[in-house]
Amino acid sequence: MLLGKAIRMERIIDRVSRKTVIIPMDHGVTQGPIEGLKDMKVTIDRVVNGGANAIILHKGLVRAGHRGRGKDVGLIVHLSGSTGLSPDPNAKVPVCSVEEAIGAGADAVSIHVNLGAETDGFMLQHLGETAGICQEWGMPLLAMMYTRGEKIENQFDVKFVKHAARVGAELGADIVKVNYTGDPDSFSEVVEGCPVPVVIAGGEKVETDRDLFEMVEGALKAGAAGVSIGRNAFQHDNPMAIIKAIGKMVHKNASIKEAMKELGK
Repeated sequence: MLLGKAIRMERIIDRVSRKTVIIPMDHGVTQGPIEGLKDMKVTIDRVVNGGANAIILHKGLVRAGHRGRGKDVGLIVHLSGSTGLSPDPNAKVPVCSVEEAIGAGADAVSIHVNLGAETDGFMLQHLGETAGICQEWGMPLLAMMYTRGEKIENQFDVKFVKHAARVGAELGADIVKVNYTGDPDSFSEVVEGCPVPVVIAGGEKVETDRDLFEMVEGALKAGAAGVSIGRNAFQHDNPMAIIKAIGKMVHKNASIKEAMKELGK
């Protein structure tokens, strides 16, 4: 099954650069049909035409019509969820199995873990068990590792982020997604302490495009294997252009100045 995992990894990571641009669009479970995710077929077209390597969806949206037109794109099916209406939105629970994701045509699966939450033990158990099942099926696993809870003073602090990344790798993830710590020097500690590829989360909406590009540039300088950017991509005034610009930075080592030119700025 190791060959199967390697083949699927090539569908979500560029074969030449060995890096990736992932656009997560699983926000509908947590927040509902937010701006940018109302007409999913239009949004996915824009994301794919911008050159994204992969997208993240919940199983129901895959069934509603993943592609069927245009260029192909890597498909990552998300296995965990919670809603903003819950008494504890940080408590992620299983909402899909690896086998369901395989049946839906997934190239990889993803799980969300909030270390520091009251139910983080359950989420860690789900991650560990799922990693074992993924290994049996040759299915790549992306672990979204965040630190959220009473003991977490600052979820962007390198001491928490590097711990979260290492936990994801220790429990069997093939790719780990974490918050960016704010600068290349500190984020290099995260990458150095994690034996599997690390990608950064896009986080909350940034104020300017340059802010986003500076985050991407810093992560790449620190050794990140790419990005997983949601709202700052699909809620952008020009999703296709911003993703294309990010892709040039990730895959072609383009500068911030070159990325800004892609936006006509």
